[in-house]
Amino acid sequence: MQMIPFDKRDGFIWINGSFEKWDEAKVHVLNHGLHYASCVFEGIRIYNGKIFKLNEHIQRLYKSAEILDLQIPFQLNDICLHVKDVVKKQNVKNGYIRPVVWRGSEMMAISAEKASTNIAIACWEWPSYFSPDKLLQGINLSVAEWTRPSPQSAPTNSKAAGLYMICSLSKHKAEKAGFDDALMLDYRGYIAEATGANIFFVKNGELFTPKPDCFLDGITRQTVIKIAKRIKIKVTENHFKIDFLSNCSEAFLTGTAVEITPINSIDNYKFKERIITKKLIDEFNKEVIS
Repeated sequence: MQMIPFDKRDGFIWINGSFEKWDEAKVHVLNHGLHYASCVFEGIRIYNGKIFKLNEHIQRLYKSAEILDLQIPFQLNDICLHVKDVVKKQNVKNGYIRPVVWRGSEMMAISAEKASTNIAIACWEWPSYFSPDKLLQGINLSVAEWTRPSPQSAPTNSKAAGLYMICSLSKHKAEKAGFDDALMLDYRGYIAEATGANIFFVKNGELFTPKPDCFLDGITRQTVIKIAKRIKIKVTENHFKIDFLSNCSEAFLTGTAVEITPINSIDNYKFKERIITKKLIDEFNKEVIS
């Protein structure tokens, strides 16, 4: 089935205080967010009509905007209400919400503090990122050439659009080589994350995950850690080199888009078991609909 382009869909998008028809929701080609990456965003899931972790996501949106010196012209609580309005107007029961904030078109230069800050909220039906068959099999990753930058060279604690450029490049190369995604190392050579999701490993019945000191501590990641601790699975957050994978029995990704997705392989490292992963998937599924 051919996907409908995102600029050709039906419905409405909320922009700067009012609804606009989906195909008429436009920004000027000379906006600062496009040319200089002054743009932040969020991805939020809807399960059976329930918005998962709405407040946490919008709080992070505001934090990301603050880091990029963007002043959102609405109160946080009001944006939460507008998100709910968008979901209701679009009549989405299981889907995805994309709030996005960007600097406007008033100034076209590196320095553009006087330019406006704009915000839009879109919502659409969206099934799981990977098909149920693919999820059961596990996905295959390769190690990316690009590395996650240091906090001194990029605003790594924000969900900023510019940080995803190397993610797209890494994922494109992985897909061309027959993989589903790429594992990114950080600037020190430690395991960081996939191109759009956090990563976990299982060894001897315990859970291990990279310390998020140069990439986002994902909201789904935080949820999985809390679930694991609740069901008495030990969790270790630390720095790991790639050879740590040699004795791991399981691996999986976490994120709003991928939810919890098992990994079958990372290059020559294989992960055949799913025992802990399945437990966490079951508990996560209970949490998102509770």
